[in-house]
Amino acid sequence: MADNLRLPDELGRALRERREALGMSKSQLAVKAGKVREVIYRLEAGDESTVSSLMAVAGALGLVLRLESAGLPTAREVADRFREDDDDAP
Repeated sequence: MADNLRLPDELGRALRERREALGMSKSQLAVKAGKVREVIYRLEAGDESTVSSLMAVAGALGLVLRLESAGLPTAREVADRFREDDDDAP
């Protein structure tokens, strides 16, 4: 799992990797978190969700969130991320 998550899709990827490492399906995680499966899909895709949903899913995965001062992603980090998206386009 990445140490520094700066973009929503990085958080989603980290949640998915943790879920898979635990051998859980999206449905199993949703039940354990007390949320509908759509919440899991949205969070793992880096889409909009509520803070309470994020906290519930993180807790169900045995994770806690920690905030630390890091600043915004650099322009280069954002440009590189969008370049990755363009490279993945059909």
